Formats: sequence, structure tokens, C-alpha cells
Amino acid sequence: MAGKRKISQNSITTEYIDHAKFLEAKEKIIGKSHNDKGIGTLSEKTVHAVLKNFYEPNEDNHEVALEGYFADIYNEQGVIEIQTRQFNKLRDKLSVFLQYYPVTIVYPMPYNKWLTWIEPESGDMGKKHKSPRHFDVYDAFYEMYKIKEFLKNPNIRINLVLMDMEEYKILDGWNYTKKRGATRYDRIPLGIRKIVKLEQPEDYMQFVPIELEDIFTSADFAKAAKISRQMAGQVLNILYYMGTVKRVGRNGNSYVYRVEES
Repeated sequence: MAGKRKISQNSITTEYIDHAKFLEAKEKIIGKSHNDKGIGTLSEKTVHAVLKNFYEPNEDNHEVALEGYFADIYNEQGVIEIQTRQFNKLRDKLSVFLQYYPVTIVYPMPYNKWLTWIEPESGDMGKKHKSPRHFDVYDAFYEMYKIKEFLKNPNIRINLVLMDMEEYKILDGWNYTKKRGATRYDRIPLGIRKIVKLEQPEDYMQFVPIELEDIFTSADFAKAAKISRQMAGQVLNILYYMGTVKRVGRNGNSYVYRVEES
């Protein structure tokens, strides 16, 4: 069964990264005001702006009016949407755009992250600390679940962009430390670690750990992928929907899965 897999978890396919092009996009945005170009940019943050220029340096192709909505980018590749979170906000756009255009969703995710807290009254910044947590491609499934009904559409593409970032948060949270529920002020991209592309249903096979050669449960998947049981449930929900795995029975309250044969 494992021999029929196109891709294994041990060799997740990553896209070539043009680091010089990224540096050019970064230098174009960092330290410059980019809130004066009209629709869609008033709340635009730095990661979003840098990636928009990385994917399309020609600003004439930014914020293009299409079918009653504004696309972040519209060029010869189709529509490109940079979405830093809340994929549910894309649903209305996707329901329209996917009828007419190829749509690529670019999802930036922090790989290494350095966090700085900002005092809301004085604006003083604390010492920069490195977060112990690394994001992984599996973290994307939390957001992808919100647009699950669109994932089989032949016009959709997803780019998972793992990046090193500096994050700035305002110390205005609701608990005694003021950190829980604090406002994210901005994130500054430092560099791209890898880009994982999902362009067709077969590409989802790369998320199945190669160790899972026979039937398995979500607990087995979580252990093999080194993720939580909750995250494994989200991942398997989508892999089942995409036809990557099939349900072949139950073990108590858990489904039993098998990798779908090619």
C-alpha cells in the first residue's frame, strides 16, 4: 500500500524559493508607508504587503476589481489571495472567483518567531524573545477546514509559506499578564523557509506519514505525524474529504482509516 503513494511525509515537496526576489519585495515595503493606495490597503499588514509584492511586483496588478470583489492580485496566473488568517472571510470571494478564474491562496505561517510586547500607553517595546513553538504544515488545516467545500474545485491552489518572522503585540489582553487575547500589531517577515504547494487532490498524500502502512486511527496518525490528537482529527477530516484516506471501520469512538489506493 505504501508503495502506491506519490509522496511521503518524509519528503514533503517544497517549491523553489527565489530569495533575491523576496528580499527585493521586503526592501520595497519595510520602512515605507503602504497605506495610501486605496481599497484593501488601510488594514494591510507587513507580511501581507511583502508577499503581495513577492508574488506580483507590478502594483498595477494589485487590488483589481473582479466580479464585484477586489482581488489582492490578478495577473496571467489568475487570482492570488494572500490570507494571513480567517479563511472563512474568503468564502464569498471564492464562491464567485472560482467560477471564472484559477485562484491561488497564499497562507504565510511562522516557522521561527521572535515576539516583542508593546506597552499601549507609552509605546515602549520590551525585550525580543524567541517563541519555542514552530509552526508546521499541519497547522494550516485549521484554516483550510473553513473552506473545505472549495478544496476539490479544480481552479483552487494553496501555497503554504513557512517564514521566519518578528511579531509585535500590544500588551492589552484580558488576563493579569495582559497577554491573553492581546492585539497583534504587526508581523515583519525575515525570510522564507519553504513553500508547500497543493495544486491537485493527489498532493494531499504528502501529509500521510509513511509509517502508516496499514489501518490506523487518529491516535496513530497523531503519533506518527508528531501532532496533537485534535489536530490529527482536523487533518484526517480533510484527507477523508479529499479521498486521500478512506474509513474502513471503527475502534470504539474512533474511525479506523486506510490510505486510499491510487
